[in-house]
This record gives sequence, structure tokens and C-alpha cells, in this order.
Amino acid sequence: MNEQILQIKNEIIQAIENDQLTLPTLPEVALQVREAASDENIDIQKLSNVITNDAALTARIIKVANSPLLRAAREIEDLKMAVSRLGIDYTANLATGLAMEQMFQATSDIIDEKMREVWTRSTEVAGISHVLARHYTKLKPDQATLGGLVHKIGVLPVLTYAEDNRKLLKDVALLDQLIEAAYPEIGSKILAAWDFPDVLRLVPEEHIHFDRVVPTVDYADVIMVANLQSYIGTDHPLTQMDWSNISAFERLGLSHEVNAHEAEDLSEDMEAAMAFLQ
Repeated sequence: MNEQILQIKNEIIQAIENDQLTLPTLPEVALQVREAASDENIDIQKLSNVITNDAALTARIIKVANSPLLRAAREIEDLKMAVSRLGIDYTANLATGLAMEQMFQATSDIIDEKMREVWTRSTEVAGISHVLARHYTKLKPDQATLGGLVHKIGVLPVLTYAEDNRKLLKDVALLDQLIEAAYPEIGSKILAAWDFPDVLRLVPEEHIHFDRVVPTVDYADVIMVANLQSYIGTDHPLTQMDWSNISAFERLGLSHEVNAHEAEDLSEDMEAAMAFLQ
């Protein structure tokens, strides 16, 4: 990391710690859903009542419940049926992730384009994570999906900072380097502020530690592999690495040479996961 990037990164983190740069907050509907789901006495009807105030989110959750990925025996026609099919935790994680899309909007064209890029990449990583968790681990696919959607959430304050420091908008290469250097640490701070579970708070920083060694597969492993998979077919620097040395593949029981999008037993689920996230 060069000195200029390190200096700006430290300025951003200092601004966050001094409350001069506000961390993003979850959309209201996501906060309400997570609060409701944490209630020990919550039931399907009560959770449905919270979600139903957001028509777009309601429609997307019903779409997920009808996805070939979940192979419902009969068509789900309303939100209560969808929540019943998915379960309370799955629905809450999904609603949180899908509601986050509205956070990725900006007034500046350059920043808006960057935010769209991040959200598009995040949805792809989330879809791959869902399928990998389901096929190769005993982890919760909905948690893995949410982990994929938030793995680059730390980009948002960096872009907010850039909007207030116009020189960064004039040097896109510098901005890209700053994003890569700063988003992992800031992302962990955001997830802590949102009171996300520890297993997800690890994700922003740990999914890029390719030499990490842990006793058993975790969400950071899943999102690491999903992120790498998302770049297959591109000239991204991550595709130039030797993936055979990345032990996360081994913990998943997945060959580093497999393309999840094309694997015969995964491609149908991959397509279904992408369809409900995008």
C-alpha cells in the first residue's frame, strides 16, 4: 500500500472514529425485520406484518419462495405462505440483504457507477455463496447469502468520503486503490455497528486473507471462494493467483479448478440464485 493511499485510509477511519463521517445505517424496513426476528415470541404473521409495508420487498420474498432453488411443492401466493416456507431466520436475513440495495445510490455519476458495480458484484458473490453453502457445507445458505451481500459494504463510506473530496473523483485509479485498501476494515466496523453476528463480522476482512487457516469451513471461506469464482473469465488480478494454495477450497471440499457457474450439479441452482437476487 503506497503512502498516499495509507494516509487517506487513515483519514477516513479517523473521521469515522471522530463521528465526522457517519457509517451507513440499515434501511428502516431491514431494521424493523431484524428487530422483529430477534423477538423470541415472534411468529410468521407478525413478521409478515412488518415486511408487508414494503411492497417491493414483499414481491421479491415471494419470488424467492417460488424459486427453483427452494423447490416448493406448490406455488407460493402470498407473503405469509412465503415466510412459512422460508422460515423466520431465513426471511429476516433475506429481507435485510435485499433491502440493502437502496443504500447503493449516489448523486454523483462516478460514485453512482461505482456503487452499482459493487452491488452487482455483491449479488453475484451472494448467489454463489448461497449455492456453495448449500451444496458443500452445513452452514446456513441464507447467512452465506447475506455475507456475500455485505462483504464489500465498507466501500460505502469510502465513496461518501470521495464525494466530499472531489480530487479523488478526478483520479479513478487512485479511488479504486483506496477502495481496495480501506473497505475490509471499514466493513467490519459497519457490521459491528449493525450488531451482526460475529461469524459475519469476520467476512469483510477475512475473505481476502487467502492464507487463512481455520479448523472448519466458515462463512469467510465460503465468501472468499465465491468472490474468486465471480472473477473467472475476467483479467482481474485475483485470477492470476495460484488458487491451489488457498486452503478454503479444501475446507469446502471443492476443487480450485471448478467453475461453479458451469459445474453440472451446480449450474441450475446458480442460475436460480442469481435470478432472485438481481
